[in-house]
Order: sequence, then structure tokens, then C-alpha cells
Amino acid sequence: MAEENEPKEVVPGNNRILLCYFLVVVVLGLVAVAILMRAFNTAFVEKAIWEKVAEKQKRPNRLVLPGRGNIYSADGKLMATSVPRYYLYIDFGADCYKNPSKKWSSRDTLLKSKRDGLDSLSIYLSRKLKNRTPGGYKDYLVRGLKSGSRQFPLYEGKVSYSDYKEIKKYPFMRLGRFRSGFYAKEMVQRQKPFGTLASRTIGDIYGEIEASGTTKGKNGLELQYDSLLRGQAGLSSVRRVGGGWTNVVELEPTDGLDIRTTIDISIQDITEKSLIDKLKEIDAESGTAVVMEVKTGEIKAITNMGRIREGVYGETKNHAVADETEPGSTFKVASIMVALEDGVCTPNDTVDVGNGIYMYKGARMTDHNMNHGGYGRISVAQSIWYSSNIGVAKTILKGYSNNPTKFVEGLYRVGMNADLRLEIPGAGRSKIRRPDDSTRYWSKTTLPWMSFGYETQVPPIYTLTFFNAIANDGKMVRPMFTKEIMHNGKTVESFSTEVIKSSICSSRTLSLIKEMLVNVVEQGTGKAVHSDIIPIAGKTGTAQIASGGVYRTSGHQVSFCGYFPADHPKYSAIVVIRRPRIGYPSGGTMSGAVVKAIAEKVYASHMSFDVRDMEVDSLAVKVPSVKGGNLKALEDVLDELDIDTDTDSLETKWVFASDNQDEKKVDLKDVTIREGLVPRVTGMGARDAVYLLEKVGLRVSLAGAGRVVSQSILPGQRIVKGQTILLTLR
Repeated sequence: MAEENEPKEVVPGNNRILLCYFLVVVVLGLVAVAILMRAFNTAFVEKAIWEKVAEKQKRPNRLVLPGRGNIYSADGKLMATSVPRYYLYIDFGADCYKNPSKKWSSRDTLLKSKRDGLDSLSIYLSRKLKNRTPGGYKDYLVRGLKSGSRQFPLYEGKVSYSDYKEIKKYPFMRLGRFRSGFYAKEMVQRQKPFGTLASRTIGDIYGEIEASGTTKGKNGLELQYDSLLRGQAGLSSVRRVGGGWTNVVELEPTDGLDIRTTIDISIQDITEKSLIDKLKEIDAESGTAVVMEVKTGEIKAITNMGRIREGVYGETKNHAVADETEPGSTFKVASIMVALEDGVCTPNDTVDVGNGIYMYKGARMTDHNMNHGGYGRISVAQSIWYSSNIGVAKTILKGYSNNPTKFVEGLYRVGMNADLRLEIPGAGRSKIRRPDDSTRYWSKTTLPWMSFGYETQVPPIYTLTFFNAIANDGKMVRPMFTKEIMHNGKTVESFSTEVIKSSICSSRTLSLIKEMLVNVVEQGTGKAVHSDIIPIAGKTGTAQIASGGVYRTSGHQVSFCGYFPADHPKYSAIVVIRRPRIGYPSGGTMSGAVVKAIAEKVYASHMSFDVRDMEVDSLAVKVPSVKGGNLKALEDVLDELDIDTDTDSLETKWVFASDNQDEKKVDLKDVTIREGLVPRVTGMGARDAVYLLEKVGLRVSLAGAGRVVSQSILPGQRIVKGQTILLTLR
């Protein structure tokens, strides 16, 4: 026990180890302190010196171009997107061309080198660009070399990025910018996958990239939403890393937002084709067509076609929203609506239009049928049906000749002067003058001529908005071109229907106007618009185009504005055609024919109806043909289809089935199965028949498809186990 309490001897080796540990810790501590002091010195004391060194290791910041936002149709089809395009140039005025004494003279390389010289380059460019022969390119480049131009175009057109990369590898070009003088100017081109469809409404952009690194909208929705579409450029710098240069993005670019429009590509295509076909047929100068969804105000199609050259039409000016022209006879509907509302007339009041010629205050007013003796005495409603200038003018004069301001205020009241605040930059406005307007002259003849659509200026889309309100039970809604703004497929902002006027007139007046518009098509000047497929209502218009204050020398503008189906309006439409050169100018046979074509094609492809509300065809099958088989499976299917059947008297789980068309039910009958005898399976489906026969020991062979019509072993015969039975199906 005493030995256990004695102190242990200290080993000298342990002291040396502890000393080594201590020295290591001290050294590491000193190193750490030195590192911290050096870091502090670099970060704060020598900061300016090292910042200068860092700047020498990178090149100036460059803009990183953002992607301009896309524009989509209502159903998500791409209508406008951006792609880079490049103009190609050679700087023949660069230093490398000015000093021919140097060994690396670009002039000598181009003219004398066999590998990177003019001959090789000309062959490659000719094969790629196909706008000149190799000899032609050689002569062209020699002329550029002699000119010393700093911006000599290698190619007159634009090339894609892939083509640009390929051309950079061609002979001579591969020597680099400072040896060849070859460079490119980047542009942004807006591609429209659907070509001219709604092109002017979508708009265009300027191809030049601005100093900010973004592109700029030029017109249409591209201009309206330019600040959202353009995005924001980023910054990148080229830095020296490990003996080489690398590109470093310092500020990521922000791509532009996307726009989803209200345009329906299918309706747009129908509208554009229908309009162009008619323009070519009558050799018109230009035409406009717009289709609007009645309840929402969404513009489903808009096209503006102008003659580019004989027989060729393309999108030009956006006439639908920009043109402030005299609307002609479509305006008569608003005039009579005001008169009905003010109690000036009723539809059955009569007016004498005589032989179609009427002199008022020294001015001559005519109806379109004056050469056929005129209409004589007609009703106010018939003045609309037959589009009688005299009938409408006399009605308005009767009520407002002593107070024309009241008539104009009535036009304002029904929405003809409403501010639509259209999304398209450069859109026009309705201009309906007042007698007390000192800026515009009000003559003695202004009131009657205004009543049938002259001496006023109304863009086509304003007229359409008014007629759309009639179709929409009096509710005037703002035309919509944009449904939502998106970012990476997610909605940033959505737009809903905006009501401008909850009611443009009383329900009684609205009902009378609707009846008149139906009769325009059924009995009046719009008979050519009548369709056996879909009911259409609307009003024709034919106006002379004024030039220098003279109407008779500048051609006609014909129009039709209406809606379909007339009984349950889904869409409204307007078609305006200017200066037709073939045929008698007529709003019904020309513009109306286009509306009819649009209505019938849209009806065939877009209209949906509840089949339960449709009259049953006399040849329709009321009960489907049913195969016999397993009772439980049949009951489940018949219950799902809501088809009656009686199962109370059935005793087996296998049945025959027959349809009872008269009583709209299925009759079921037991399949008799006796042990040892072949069962009857005709009328069953293959699956049930095979199951039943194999269960009793027979082998089954099938021929055909459908239901069993015959079996090779007749029912009731004794079963021979393993015997094959052939079932014929049809």
C-alpha cells in the first residue's frame, strides 16, 4: 500500500513535446498576426494603389443587352419576338491598311496571300451570301479597298448570329478585327411568326440599339408598352485572369416583360383573308376590318390592308383607330336613336322622301335610288332599312331644327363622343361639332347632313364600339387590346372589362333599334349580308370621300357595321373599304359581304352550343347499341349513361341485350346456362363470350371484330373438353 502513495517520476520526453507544441502555437500566432496586418495594410493603407492595379487588369464595362419582351395572342401563340441581326462592314481606313511597309500589312495580305487573300474570301462569301459571283465579290472588295471607306458594307442585308460567327472564320476575316478591319453592327429585329396578322396593331420597333442598350418601340402595342417590353441592360467587363482574359458579368440584365393580347389568331386569320379576297375582287385602295367580343370588348381581330402594288396588299396605316373620317350611313342609327329617346318620332311615323331628291337651304340632298324614282312615303324605320338620307334628315330637322344643340347633346349621351382611351398610340377621336363651337363653322345645312354621317369625323373603332353597345344590351365597354402583362409565364398585371356607359339608351329604344338593324339585313340595303347559316344584324354605309372640300371627285368609302348572331350576339364587326374601282360602291355588297364571310367562318369554327337545347334529329339514335354479357358490368354502364332498363325479372348474371328506341331503354334477357351444354353467346362482346366458353372447358378462336354474330358449335350441344369453337364477330 505504501508503494501506491509514492509520487510518480516525471519523464523528460514529455516536457520536450509540450515545448514543441508551445513553439508551434506561437509561430502560427505570429503568422496569423502578420497576415492580418498585411490584409489591413492592403485594404486600407495601400487601397488606392491596388485599385489602380485592378483597373489595369480589366477592360472598360460593356453593356449586356436585355431580351425585349414577347407579345402573344390570347391563346398564347407567339406574335412578336426579338432576334439579333448584324450588318457586316470592313474598315478599309484602319491603320493596318495605311502602313503597307509593315510585314503584317492587311492590304498585302488581302491582295497577295493565297490562303487568306481576296480569291479565297470571294469564293466563300459568294457561296454563303449568294448575292454576287466570286468574281463579282472580288471586284467589289477591290473597289472598297481603293475607296478607303471606314464603313464599307460587306453585305447589303442583315445576317443572323450563326451566319456572323461563320463569316468570322472565313479566309482573311479570321485574322481578327485589328488585322482585317472586319466588324459588325448589331441590330435587333422583331420577328412576327404570323406575318401580317394584326401587324400594325402589334407594332414595330426601331432596329438601332440605343445608348442605354435597349430597343425602342416605334408604333402600336410595341410603343404603348415600350417601357415594360424593353427591359434594362446589364454590365460586363473583360478581366485578366491567369494570363488570359475572361468576361465577367457585373450586373445581370433584366429582360422585358411579356404582353398577352386579346387577339385570337384563328379569327384574325379569317378576318384578314376575307378582307383581302374582297379588296382584290373590287380593286380597292385599302380596307379595314375589326372583330370585337360583345360582352368583354376584347378585340379578337384587327386588320388594315392597303394596296402596295396592283393586286398586292399589306398592312399599312392603322386606319381602324387612326382615321377620323366621315362615317356615312352607319351614323344614321345614332341619329334615330337620339330622336326615339327624345320622343321626336316613333318607328311607324311616316316621312315623304319623294323622288329621292330634296333641296334644303339651297343644297341638294339625294337618296341612292333617286334614278329609280325614290321611295315616296316611308316610315322612320324604313328610313333605316333603306338608308334614306332624306328620311333621316327630315326626321331630325322636324325635332331639332330650332335647337340643334339638343341633337348634338343626344349624340354625346348615346356615347358617340365617348373617350375610349385606346391603347394604340396615335389613335384618333370622334369629332362631332356643336353649334356653339367657335372653332368650327356651323352652317344652315350642318344639322341635316350630320344626321346621315357627313360633317363629322369618327374612327371606325368608335363606330364599332357604339354598335357593340347595342348588341350588349345598351352597355358600352372600352375596346381592349391587352389581357395581361407577364414575367416568366406568371401574371404581373391583368386587365378586365371596363364599362364606359352602363346604358346608352332606354331598353324600349334599344329594342326598336335592334329590330331595325335586323330588317336592314332581311329587307333593306343589307340583303347581301343575309346568311342561311347565322343571323346577322347591322347597318350599311356609303359615303363620298371629300378632297379639298369637293365630294364628287375622290371616290367612295363603303362600310358595314353589325353583330352576330343577331338573336344572341357574341361578336360585333365593322368593315370599311376605301375607293373601290370595280363595281358599284355599296356597303352591303362589298363591306357587308366581308362581314358575312367572317361571321359564317367564325360560326363554323368558334361558336359553341349546348346540344341539350338543340332539336333532336328524326334519324338520331336515342339509345346506343348494347352488347350482351355480364349483368353487373352492363348495369354500371347503363346507369352512367342514364339509360333505363329492367333487371327485376332476371335470374342469372349473364344476359342478352337489345335496344328499344321507341321507349328509349335497353331490354335485357337471361342467358340460359346448363351444365355440360354449350351456351349461346351470339350478341355478346368478345371478352364476355371468351370468358363464358373457356369457363366451361372450350378453346375459343376469334374472327373479326365487334359483337358475336355466329358460333361454330351450336348452343345446346354437349361439351367436349378442349374442343375449339370459332366465334365470328362483326
